[in-house]
Amino acid sequence: MLYFEVTLKNNLKISVAQISSVKGDVSANIRTHLNAVSKAAEHGISYIVFPELSLTGYEPQLLAQTAFSDNDPQLTPLKRAAVYHKIHIAAGAPLKSGSLPHIAEFIMMPDGYTETYSKMNLHSGEKKYFSAGKKFHSVSLGGLNIFNAICADTNNPKHVETCTDMDASVYIAGVLISDNGYETDTRKLKSYAEKFGLLVGMANHNRPTGGLTPAGKSAIWGPCGLIAAADRTQNALVVAQYSSSGWNGSIVEI
Repeated sequence: MLYFEVTLKNNLKISVAQISSVKGDVSANIRTHLNAVSKAAEHGISYIVFPELSLTGYEPQLLAQTAFSDNDPQLTPLKRAAVYHKIHIAAGAPLKSGSLPHIAEFIMMPDGYTETYSKMNLHSGEKKYFSAGKKFHSVSLGGLNIFNAICADTNNPKHVETCTDMDASVYIAGVLISDNGYETDTRKLKSYAEKFGLLVGMANHNRPTGGLTPAGKSAIWGPCGLIAAADRTQNALVVAQYSSSGWNGSIVEI
């Protein structure tokens, strides 16, 4: 078992997907996701993360009506793709809860199971529409512990510190970051990679959503700095691959 884990780690590829979302059109957005997943599978990627609320767009006033259930049938195409391609898919969507919905990631596994992570740190403007999650979430893959985050989670140092205390190897987030916040937010992400010795990634939107204009420039950092980043408007996978020399980066056009 140990040999298998080390071998997998040395071939492990993790990716953040930079895409755009159509307002409230889950079917169209799933097609976009499936295209990215297919491209990821062609390049041997094992874990792919999409932007915040990627399946619906970032539309707070709309999302209470479009919130997904834990086992929502709309996810079936993505769940099948995860099994078929033997890939982990983390896609963003609102999740039904007892009161206000959560901003969530649905993590679809190669074994057919689906888990969820709910954003724990909300922006002040989100509290009118959403409730906060309370549990951290990780996936063990190739000897690495991959911890999930969503946007404002990454602005709270206690979130990444707790993940590190729980033996995180990778800290990866679906986000919606505009030009105004990009420099500050990415400086923090880079600092987490350096301070805690993590692989840190963020998947950003690249087209307007919810009245906001994202900055794009999805990126992945390692302990020694930036590994790879997309440009502002690219539809692309930003990829980090582990080898004996450490993490190496690349960009795959979608």
